[in-house]
Amino acid sequence: MTQGKSRVFSGIQPSGELHIGNYLGAIKNWVALTETYECIYCIVDLHAVTIPYQPSELQGRIQDLAIGVLASGLDPERCTLFVQSAVPEHAELQWLLNTVTPLGELSRMTQFKDKSGRVDTINAGLLNYPVLQAADILLYLADRVPVGEDQAQHLELTREIARRWNGRFGEYFPEPQALIGGGKRILGLDGASKMSKSQNNVIPLLADEGELWSVIRTAVTDPARVRRDDPGNPDVCNVFSLHGFFTSEEERTEIAGLCRTAGIGCVDCKKRLTANMAAQLAPIQERAAELRAHPERVREILHEGARRARAMASVTLGEVYERMGLERQES
Repeated sequence: MTQGKSRVFSGIQPSGELHIGNYLGAIKNWVALTETYECIYCIVDLHAVTIPYQPSELQGRIQDLAIGVLASGLDPERCTLFVQSAVPEHAELQWLLNTVTPLGELSRMTQFKDKSGRVDTINAGLLNYPVLQAADILLYLADRVPVGEDQAQHLELTREIARRWNGRFGEYFPEPQALIGGGKRILGLDGASKMSKSQNNVIPLLADEGELWSVIRTAVTDPARVRRDDPGNPDVCNVFSLHGFFTSEEERTEIAGLCRTAGIGCVDCKKRLTANMAAQLAPIQERAAELRAHPERVREILHEGARRARAMASVTLGEVYERMGLERQES
């Protein structure tokens, strides 16, 4: 661990190209955290295969995600960025942590109940998903984790797993603390549910202004505002909440006043959001285009990140094996 710095771990699934919810809810925070913490960031492809997916598309999704993260400002010289499956110690530690994890705790996980309700056959990976998350974090002895509201329960289970393992084999794993401010919940185009590809309600991060407008124009606004001359309520409008991330305070104040007096329609409000969003995202899109033109650079970054991650992971697994009375063969 870097002298004097707490260590942060966070992961993101390779669902393909990033959207605004990923960027505002996680990636911007990832970039900011590198100023204060030793940060380890992971593209969690082993988590992604617990639900139906197309194997032929997975590597492309990983590459797209890595490009989006790097283009968003993440500096690989200031953090460790890698793909989960490139560090087999994640799965190895998960198996060992399974031995101290009560089955009842896993079956009570909210996300397990939610995801298992969407599939015909429930695989063991869905049930053990939180144990792999615990392994992700504990493998690097991370003591800070940025989490959103939907991950708080999993982090508490990670803390419980660490306590159980420490109680049986001796104090070693820290009990990671949640980082306040991480994982903002960004609503999607429907204004009701979290922005998610599975809900088909996302705004792509790397879309140009025309593409942005084609999706933003469909966004739900104040449901009580039916006609153009009806006064609106920006406090309940998700489009106005997005202005908070991309529009100056002065312009937001103007829009709010016009909305309340029917001085501006929802279409014009969306057009302003589109223009402001496009202006802020242009530098990210330029960096993404450059990275796409040099895919070998992205592969080098991920390879180097995996090398550094494995060096840390190997030390942890060596200690875990010894304390558990096992003998580990170095690969």
